[in-house]
Amino acid sequence: MLLNLDTIPHFYKNYVKQIEETDLLQALRISGHRMVEVVHSIPVTKQDYRYASGKWSVRELLCHLIDAERIFAYRALRIARNDKTPLEGFEENDYALQANAPNRPLKSIAEEMSRLRASTLDLYQSFSPEMIMRKGVANKNEISVMALAFIIAGHETHHRKILVERYLTEKE
Repeated sequence: MLLNLDTIPHFYKNYVKQIEETDLLQALRISGHRMVEVVHSIPVTKQDYRYASGKWSVRELLCHLIDAERIFAYRALRIARNDKTPLEGFEENDYALQANAPNRPLKSIAEEMSRLRASTLDLYQSFSPEMIMRKGVANKNEISVMALAFIIAGHETHHRKILVERYLTEKE
């Protein structure tokens, strides 16, 4: 089953384009593994670093990824179970302010990310091929269960690249 980019809402296309894997489970495994490797490499001295005024700190960014994955996986669950109820969007900046990131150790965040990805993989492995192809409405856009897997992986890949390039790479 290949994902058709035409089925992805425009604001998620950039995320999905960053994924090279065509197998959704492999995409989730690889992106999760790469992110956890990066998180384990973050020095404690950088956990509250912001590359610019008004940007999230490292811990806030990581908590954003956790929140977003949970929401996307919840959407996938609802749609896979053939729930036709339109699902609302969420305001990522409002969530980030309430994530308690400044009080969370990096190690704890990394462990939660690993457990969450394992849970997301379990969820997707439980879906039949028919469920993977189901579509529903989330944030006023039609979306498939398959697309949501690639969005999870692509969203994480997008933020991992930003984390490495803007937060962790020393400027000369």
